[in-house]
Amino acid sequence: MAHLYSISDLAKEFDLTTRAIRFYEDMGLLRPERTGPGGRSRVYSSRDRARLKLTLRAKRLGFSLVEAKDIIDMYDSPRDTTAQLEKFLQVLDLHQKQLVAQMQDLQANLDEIKVHQRETKALLTKSLVKGGDEKVKASKTSAANVSSIPPADPT
Repeated sequence: MAHLYSISDLAKEFDLTTRAIRFYEDMGLLRPERTGPGGRSRVYSSRDRARLKLTLRAKRLGFSLVEAKDIIDMYDSPRDTTAQLEKFLQVLDLHQKQLVAQMQDLQANLDEIKVHQRETKALLTKSLVKGGDEKVKASKTSAANVSSIPPADPT
């Protein structure tokens, strides 16, 4: 007999809210059976559990829910396995290219930050070697003056 799960069972297992699971159902990623008066209760099958696990894995890899659904639905269709696998490879290749482009953009941003850090440190060092600017001197004087003020009498 197949194992059945309640919405709270899946929520606990995958550390999700029941609202998130209902959202995945609304997106067509899960198809629970409806039971009870008016079909208000949901009963999830092992297949639904596997689809939820695949959905979360796809999400972790950066796929949208629509992309995840397309990929998962490929395995539910009676189509030729070779065509499904080729399509899946195309999707993975495209996603990999997008991630590589994002990594390159992030690396360019990091490189630019490093340049600004070096330039700022050089300016700061140059300023301190010359005796600092007047604001630095004034703040040091103010700090010294504040520390010499006696504390207020608590009475």
